[in-house]
Amino acid sequence: MINGVYLKPLRIHPDDRGWLVETLRADDPFFGGFGQSVVTLTYPGVIKAFHYHQEQDDYWVVLRGMAQVVLYDLREGSLTQGETNVFYLGEQNMQLLIVPRGVAHGYRVLGTEPVLLLYHVTRPYHPDHPDEFRIPFDDPRIGFDWTTKNR
Repeated sequence: MINGVYLKPLRIHPDDRGWLVETLRADDPFFGGFGQSVVTLTYPGVIKAFHYHQEQDDYWVVLRGMAQVVLYDLREGSLTQGETNVFYLGEQNMQLLIVPRGVAHGYRVLGTEPVLLLYHVTRPYHPDHPDEFRIPFDDPRIGFDWTTKNR
């Protein structure tokens, strides 16, 4: 696993009314502070990749649908520089993914349902000084093949 990336399994607490999941707690050992929370919906087949941050960490939970999440370590001097991680997250594998600053990240929506992604960040977004740096989804340095492999 890329250095500084964590997966926190999430426990669903169901009852006769529905269910509840705690996603992130201030006493989690990897918690780096609160900046803001965001929810985004992405349509089937869409690839949203890649971007990275220099000043914030991300905490992702895919609440609905399924996503292929890809991380690439861009950090100079990191023990895992140049490594790629792939995670399949969503309704069938609900976990909190911690993405440290300097790690490029993106995802592809799998299946026929949209993905509903909740994420918390450690720094608020500022449109006049965004901490968001884009890399094309097909960047040759990363070299990730987004196609589904029939096995």
